[in-house]
Parts: sequence; structure tokens; C-alpha cells
Amino acid sequence: MSTGPDEVGGLKSNRTLQELHLTNNLLNSYQDALQLGELLRYNTTLQTLELSNNAVADVGLEELCDGLRRQTAGLTVLLLRNNLITAKGMVHLAKVLPVLRVLQVLDLGENDVGNDGIQVIREPLILNQTLLQLGLTQANITCEGAVALAEFLAESRKIERLDIRQNEVKVGGLMALCLALRINRSLASLDLDHIPKHEQVRRDLVPILLL
Repeated sequence: MSTGPDEVGGLKSNRTLQELHLTNNLLNSYQDALQLGELLRYNTTLQTLELSNNAVADVGLEELCDGLRRQTAGLTVLLLRNNLITAKGMVHLAKVLPVLRVLQVLDLGENDVGNDGIQVIREPLILNQTLLQLGLTQANITCEGAVALAEFLAESRKIERLDIRQNEVKVGGLMALCLALRINRSLASLDLDHIPKHEQVRRDLVPILLL
């Protein structure tokens, strides 16, 4: 279902709606995100929330995280691609990741998460017990961020897919990911722009990239 921000408040008590798509709805980081946070606090039926291409920003992410914190059932997919979210917003996400009970898919692609943001959520991602897919396409990540993600992969027993396409991750970061993949037993898909030419990296990455 697609709807506007003015109608979101009325969905708090809805017990039939499972998907809510609000892409390109000019949602802002204050009033609209506040309503969405309220929706997550009270609605346990909604499973997918698509908010890509809006302006939720860091302040709005805080409201969403507060709503997610209270869920014991409900949202499994949260798509926040291109929402003006930065590393500062990861502070809010870091607080809620360890206590999430249901969220399985999180897409933060096309946001300026950066290496600092990845460092902020690295440990909380390790502590999280529900997340299966993490999207970080075009998130301003370099080798430093890739190393932090590798540390997460080495510890995670749940993550199945990690998307880091369109980032400046070079051989050093890829080698860290390779080492992590020798330990990780859950990851089924690692999305990269291309298979690197480095022989050792290719040897470790090709099997999982071709799954």
C-alpha cells in the first residue's frame, strides 16, 4: 500500500496492512518521522516499511529507532535508501540494534554513513540477533569501513547478505573481508561492483560472489 504522511497516524491501530510504501513522498525529519515512529510503537502487523528517497535524516532516524525499540513483533524490512542520513544518525541506530527482536532487512544505501558511521554500529551489529540483510550501497565507505564490517562478519552468526557496491573499497578492505569469510558461516551473498584482480582476494571471494 502507498499512502501519504497525513494518513500514517490512522494506521497505528490497523491490523491488516503488512506493507507501507512511501518512496518519494517528501517526508521530513520532524513531523513525518515522528508519526512513523508512533506507527512502529503501536502497530505490530506492518512487516515492510519503504521510505527511500525522502528526507528522514538523522533526527527522523532517531524517531524510527525509538519505535523499533518497542517492537516485539512486526517490522522485518526497513528501507531507508537516500534519506540524508549521516554518521551521526548511526548513534541512534547503535542504541537499538542490540535489542531488536524482529528486523531482518535494513537498507541504508545512498546515505553518507561513512567509515565513522560503520565504526559506530560495528559492535551493535555483532550483538544484534535478527538482521539477515544489510544494504550499504554508495554509503561513502572505504577500506577502513570495510575492515570494521569484516570484524562484524567474523563474529556474526546471522547475516546472510551484505551489499557494499559503489563504495571505494580497495584491496586492503577486500582482504579483510576475505579473512572474515573464512570464519563466517552464515553469509550467502556479498555484493561488490566487480571481482578484484588480486589473486588471493579472487580465490576467497569468487565462491561466495557466484552463489
